[in-house]
Amino acid sequence: MFTMARSRREFTPEYKDEAVKLVLTTGRAVATVARELGINEATLGRWVSAFKARNETAQTEVTESERAELLRLRKENADLKMDRAFLKKASIFFAQEASDTNGKRSN
Repeated sequence: MFTMARSRREFTPEYKDEAVKLVLTTGRAVATVARELGINEATLGRWVSAFKARNETAQTEVTESERAELLRLRKENADLKMDRAFLKKASIFFAQEASDTNGKRSN
């Protein structure tokens, strides 16, 4: 008698995170989401528990895409601060020019 060995499926960390987010953000039951994704309910339950444990202990790792976005946003923030400082100086300059011009007209 031959039995077929069942191959063990492996999931990427990104897939696991997305599955957990489906449970947490939609408020649906683990069993419902597991059925929709075609994975074992106990497996998804372990992923959710592990995710919650990581977040409670603040040991979440920043993904590469999040790190890249953070760098981009920091650069954009620095650029916006420089733009704001320039515009502030320009507005002061033009306000002084306008007041000087008005002073000359009244004489």
